[in-house]
Amino acid sequence: MRQLRKMSENHPHVLIFPYPAQGHMLPLLDFTHQLVNNGVYITILVTPKNLPFLNPLLSRNPSIKTLVLPFPSHPSIPAGVENVKDLPANGFLSMMCNLGKLRDPILEWFHNHPSPPSAIISDMFLGFTHEIATQLGIRRYVFSPSGALALSVVYSLWREMPKRKDPNDENENFHFPNIPNSPKFPFWQISPIYRSYVEGDPSTEFIRECYLADIASHGIVFNTFIELENVYLDHLMKDLGHNRVWSVGPVLPPGEEDDVSVQSNRGGSSSVLASEILAWLDKCEDHSVVYVCFGSQAVLTNKQMEELAIALDKSGVHFILSAKRATKGHASNDYGVIPSWFEEKVAGRGLVVRDWAPQVLILKHRAIATFLTHCGWNSTLESLTAGIPLLTWPMGADQFANANLLVDEHEVAIRACEGVQTVPNSDELAALLAEAVQGNKVEDRRLRASKLRKIAINGIKEGGNSFKELAAFVKHLREE
Repeated sequence: MRQLRKMSENHPHVLIFPYPAQGHMLPLLDFTHQLVNNGVYITILVTPKNLPFLNPLLSRNPSIKTLVLPFPSHPSIPAGVENVKDLPANGFLSMMCNLGKLRDPILEWFHNHPSPPSAIISDMFLGFTHEIATQLGIRRYVFSPSGALALSVVYSLWREMPKRKDPNDENENFHFPNIPNSPKFPFWQISPIYRSYVEGDPSTEFIRECYLADIASHGIVFNTFIELENVYLDHLMKDLGHNRVWSVGPVLPPGEEDDVSVQSNRGGSSSVLASEILAWLDKCEDHSVVYVCFGSQAVLTNKQMEELAIALDKSGVHFILSAKRATKGHASNDYGVIPSWFEEKVAGRGLVVRDWAPQVLILKHRAIATFLTHCGWNSTLESLTAGIPLLTWPMGADQFANANLLVDEHEVAIRACEGVQTVPNSDELAALLAEAVQGNKVEDRRLRASKLRKIAINGIKEGGNSFKELAAFVKHLREE
């Protein structure tokens, strides 16, 4: 028995529960690969239609077990949809509530397992798993695919529950004086999940309980690095009253990061092969191409797309535009339509990719000059890891906080636009795109981005800060 206990301590068994959105799943699955490499036994919980996202990880790590539970039905989620990539932005709230219905099946699985996990690592949107862990007498750890600044703001909101003085004033500023650098945001830039809260409403009360459970959980693992967000990581440790906060980022895809076969199918299908995209880039000069992508969730309105297309045309720059199509929840006539004139007019100078683009490969290419982005945290880290400066167009969630971090604190980005419904001025945007390739201050931003790149890459190498943080977390798992 003593030997069995020793083996259990050396190889802890952990249940990984990712939230079914590409920007949440992929970094947690990449982190899971690192845990396996460090001797941790893993079971991953998914619903049936999310199982294919695990294929790259499972093919590299056959020791990983899966727990596939049926996806519960929900009146706001179309039949057959199990991932928020197939829902409009407001689908996050329905998905969070719906996944809470898995509580009893998870408990039943634990009770019937001959050697159940000794810990749960679950996404920040799955706070209800803290209650499961408490009931089972094990630890639950939050995995945050958002940065420490963004999560500091979110935790402050749900704990303090500030309200507008004027319920009709969308521009009323919310101040956070207890967070370093005293960030402030107009109400319309505050988390849409928080803005949707209605006191006494069962769904939004469940969401609040989930966030408070995150705060009460045993620890948090961040996909960030100390040099990028040091003051916010320190703040969270003081705010939470413990030091069980680990920054292990940037969490990179497993295997050879330059492997086209690994990168091209990570998030779904694409209208253009990764090899074709790279061949197109190979013909371009260094630092001459603008990469435009707004992540796996955002779908531009047709008016936004029209102005963006006009700006790309007027700017004269070479570009890759990755554009998501309308989902089942969008009015398809109003969203995601690229103007009929556009592709023919910019042929040779621009490349349009529908749906998924191999972003890591694109950003690492020598031809990329800048990245026009929604400032999702994965996109932010991928750009910084490639040493690419950014143009920011935050639209929701944590993106406004991320944009402030990039523009104001690290000075590796400039603001292009703000807001999920905001239609940019095509003349102003065209000028920004041109300046981002050939402007006077481009070299300064590129130099700062390059310095952050070196810090990020060195941090995940042996002896680096993130490498040490990962080792410390695995040691902690073994000792608990």
